Amino acid sequence: MQREAPASQRTGHGPQPITEVGPVAALARKAGKLEALDRALRQTLPSPLREQVRFANLRDDRLVFLASSPAWASRLRLQQAQILAAARAIGAHASSVTVKVAPLPPPDLQPEQSKPLSPAAALHLKAAAGSIHDPELRAMFLELASVAETADSTPSATS
Repeated sequence: MQREAPASQRTGHGPQPITEVGPVAALARKAGKLEALDRALRQTLPSPLREQVRFANLRDDRLVFLASSPAWASRLRLQQAQILAAARAIGAHASSVTVKVAPLPPPDLQPEQSKPLSPAAALHLKAAAGSIHDPELRAMFLELASVAETADSTPSATS
């Protein structure tokens, strides 16, 4: 009986997890470090400013931030000494802060609710179910047809 090679010692040419691909793994580690630094540095800022800026990068010895407007960028520059002290306290070697103005990404929008099936769609699903020989698939079609809006539950256009 042969033993399988552990995931970290794979042999062959099959697919491998994306986290094991060298450049991707390095990029993921860097992104994780930058995200942790963002959280740590922004926690030291006053509340309204904290929501209007994002830490972007640690380039050479510069902390690079993005601010949503020139006014917020100016307010962040006033906090430079505090930011640098916090960065040194958590082990980030930085001697300056650069602030760039860039709109913040929009908040995550909730996906649209799916629209209910119309009575006509329910009829088509029932007709399709009638022509399906597989009982399990036929039951799925009928179940889907049963969730369709009925003519009684739809709001009328005249009310």
